[in-house]
Amino acid sequence: MESLLVIKIGGNIIDEESKLDSFLKEFASIEGKKILVHGGGKLATRLAEQMGVEQQLVDGRRITDPATLQIVTMVYAGTINKNIVARLQALGCNALGLTGADGNAVQAHKRAHATIDYGYVGEVDTIDTELLGSLLDQGLTLVFAPITHDRKGQLLNTNADTIAQEIAKGLSKKFETSLVYSFEKSGVLMDAEDDSSVIGRIDPVYYQELKEKQVIFAGMIPKLDNAFAALQSGVGKVIIGKAEHLRQLIEGQSGTTIVHE
Repeated sequence: MESLLVIKIGGNIIDEESKLDSFLKEFASIEGKKILVHGGGKLATRLAEQMGVEQQLVDGRRITDPATLQIVTMVYAGTINKNIVARLQALGCNALGLTGADGNAVQAHKRAHATIDYGYVGEVDTIDTELLGSLLDQGLTLVFAPITHDRKGQLLNTNADTIAQEIAKGLSKKFETSLVYSFEKSGVLMDAEDDSSVIGRIDPVYYQELKEKQVIFAGMIPKLDNAFAALQSGVGKVIIGKAEHLRQLIEGQSGTTIVHE
C-alpha cells in the first residue's frame, strides 16, 4: 500500500511570511503523495475589520454570518489557497487548490447547536475518496481550503482540523496514511510552560494515565481524542508538533506521535 501524508497548518505558519516560505520549501521537497489542509490565519479578521464587519468567536470558532462567509471564502479559498498553490508550483510541486465544493470533494451540513447559532459553519458528512485518490494518482498535490458545501448551493466555513482528519480517515482505505497536525507548540507537553518537555509517543494506555494525573487537560484533550478517533478509523499514525520541523516530525525526530499501542 502506498503512503500518504496529510498535513494541516494553521495561522502560526500562514501569518508569518518567513515561516510559510520555509515550510513550503520543505513540504515541496518531500517525495510521495501528500495533501495540505490550511486554516485561515488572521487575514480574514483584518479584512473584516477594514470592511466594518464585526467578528464573533465562541470557543475559538468563528460565528459565520453571510458577510463573514463572503470574507472567509475570498480569503481562505482565494488569496491564501491560490498563493500557496502558486508558490508550490514555483518549487516544482504540481499542486491543485480545492474547496469542498470542487468536484463535490467534501460534503457538509450546517452545524446545529442547542443554544448557539454559529451561522454558516459546516460539519463534515462525507469525503469523495475516489476523486481525491484519482487526483493523487495523477501526481497532483492537493491543497485544501477550509470551505465546504451542503450540495444545496450553500458554502460553509468548516474547521480545518476536522477536514484534515476526515480526509485522512477516508483515504486510509487506499493509502497508508499519516496525519500531521501542526500548531505553535513543539508537541504534546509534559509541562505546558516548557516547550522542551515534549512527550515523544502516546498510546491509549499512556494517554489515560496522563489524563488521570492531569498532565493533559483543557484544550489538548479534544485534539488527542480526535487523534485516537482517526487511528481507530484506519489512519496509521498521527503526529502533533511544529510545522517548522516538518521533516523531523515525519521521521519521528520531533513532536509527539500518537499510536494505536
